Amino acid sequence: MKTVTASGTRKRAIARATITDGKGAVRINKTLIDNYQPKMARLKIREPLILAGDVSDHVDVNLKIMGGGVISQADAGRLAIAKALVEYTKDDKLKQRFLEYDRTLLVADVRQREPRKPNTGGNARAKIQKSYR
Repeated sequence: MKTVTASGTRKRAIARATITDGKGAVRINKTLIDNYQPKMARLKIREPLILAGDVSDHVDVNLKIMGGGVISQADAGRLAIAKALVEYTKDDKLKQRFLEYDRTLLVADVRQREPRKPNTGGNARAKIQKSYR
């Protein structure tokens, strides 16, 4: 029985995907993907499985995601699944298909939120307005 583990990150979200031989079951934090909400995040996580085609019907995917927001978690999850599928199949054509579709399927987006500065009103670059009248 072959097992492959890969991880993916996006902002503060971290995902770990474990792929084993199976019948195509996908679980996110021990919940089936069909019950995962919101639908947009579910579709994002399914992208690498759809692109992989019939490979995804013969493997079980267990995904553990923590931290960050909903969409960041989905992006981290899809990155972890795509990396694990490429490592599992060792197929250069699959890797090329992922890269041509969307580079962030295999390469992490390392951008982070900018920290807030002192005496700013609101966000990181806003300045408190003054009136001299």
